[in-house]
Formats: sequence, C-alpha cells, structure tokens
Amino acid sequence: MALVACSQFTPVLGAVSENVDRSLELIREAASRGAKVVVLPELASSGYAFANSAEAAAASEPATGSAVSRWSEAASELGIVIVAGFAETNPAGAPFNSAALLAPDAEPVIYRKAHLWDRERLMFTPGNDLPPVVETPVGRIGVMICYDLEFPEWVRIAALQGADLICAPVNWPVVQRPAGERPGEVVRVQAEASMNRVAIAACDRGGNERGVEWSGASVIVDADGWPLALTDQAADRLRPEPPTVPGASGEAAAAGTASDRLDPATTIIAEIDLQASRTKRIAEYSDVMADRRADLYERFTE
Repeated sequence: MALVACSQFTPVLGAVSENVDRSLELIREAASRGAKVVVLPELASSGYAFANSAEAAAASEPATGSAVSRWSEAASELGIVIVAGFAETNPAGAPFNSAALLAPDAEPVIYRKAHLWDRERLMFTPGNDLPPVVETPVGRIGVMICYDLEFPEWVRIAALQGADLICAPVNWPVVQRPAGERPGEVVRVQAEASMNRVAIAACDRGGNERGVEWSGASVIVDADGWPLALTDQAADRLRPEPPTVPGASGEAAAAGTASDRLDPATTIIAEIDLQASRTKRIAEYSDVMADRRADLYERFTE
C-alpha cells in the first residue's frame, strides 16, 4: 500500500522561482500527511498560456536547473517520490513540455510530452521517447503528461512495461459537457485505468490564465478504475457555463493577464494497493493482457 497525493495549485505565468517555492510548500504538507508519492500539475514551474515559443523558452530551464534540482533535493530529504511538470530548455529549438520523476538519492528521470495539445505545437517541441517506467522505493512508476492520456496505446505501453502507478501532471481546460456528467478527462482516466488494470494519479491545476479557465479536476483512481480521491471539481456533475472571460483562445487571449485568477491550492491523498496493478486477471479465464490478439492488431500499428 502507498499513500499518493496530487497537490493542485495555480502557477503564476513565468514566475518560476515563486512557483517552485509554492510547490515545495505543498510537497512538504503532503509528506507531513504521510504521502510517499506527490504529483504536481503540468508546467507547474512556469504556467501554461504562453503567447509564443519565445515566451515559453524564457520560462524554461534545463533538467539541471533550479526547479528540478530543488524538487530532487526535497525528494531525498523527505524520502518520497515527486513527479512534476516543467518547461525544459531545448538548445536546438522550442522548449519541451516535460515532467521530472525525482526519487530519493537518484538521478532525475525526465519525460518529454510526446502528444502536444492544440496550440502547444506552436510553443513546444514534441518528445520522441516512450513513457518511462521507473523502479522506485514505492513501486514501479510510469510518467506521462495530460494529452498523452488520450492515447490508449500510450497507457497500454506503460502498463506493458510493468507500471504499478502512472503519474500524470495535467492541465485540463474547462469545456462544456452534458448535464449530470463529470469532466470527460476524469471519465477517460477511469477507463484507461480499468482497461489496463493500472492505478493513475492525474494532478490538474486551477485558476484562470490569460482567458483560459482550468478545471481543477485532480483525481486518483485504482487499478479497477474507481476514484479513490478527487477534487470537488472532478466530482461536480453540474454542467459548467461557458467561460465569460473575453478572448478565451488564440493570440488575443495570450496578449493580456487582466483576467488571471489564482484558486486556492488543494491536495488530495489516497492509499493505493499498487500490488493490484500487477494482477491483470479480471475473471477466472480472462486476463486483460494475456487475452490481447496482437496477431490481429499488427496491420493497424502504423
């Protein structure tokens, strides 16, 4: 069993040092409550709604920079695993949208988001590596970022590599949904966990940044796909109203910050039986991995 936390907060765009300071406060708070794994949002050190690639680059750091180094020091000091999103400097071009996995007294493991969402492709360079699965003192932890979760192949790859838990820093914008439904991203995380029998912790962000309203819908689900902990926004079954902030997309939204709003930070914690992720059998004769018909799927692998 492992206590896993998602520490959701609102990063301030471009304020890297201040964002890392705030994240470390939340990490220490979660650790004081017994958490052995702490997940932070996507681009936790930098904020998200950049006007262009140059602005994203200005808020980026190398993997040896202050953000990752300070998180790594905290992981070793507290004896926990931290997974956090940051903008990673790319000497060859636009920065990467990356996440660092920091385990006690270990070198950082860096993952670069492979599937870039919408205008991200104007700001960032996509990664070209598979999601890592890292042996840690807690268990085998996989890492991916936000839109990566929308691709069943990506979650399946991590599960096939033996992940006990997938930690996903995310930034989920508010979109309209039918009355009585949870945010679609939460539903899909539950489905991916169930289909692969692997626990998933997705840490979202809140607030309003340059006209983008963020869901604040962090969720932790077990290997059966059931939520063990989730924020009020993730559980809210009321249909949201469309954002009222003008200029909610495109360059106009990226031009100003007058509408920015910081939401209170919140941490959700759940105890997860990570051993359950190693059992892929769902009935006496049914196993979600052993029953795959890869011989039939090969024609659609490209």
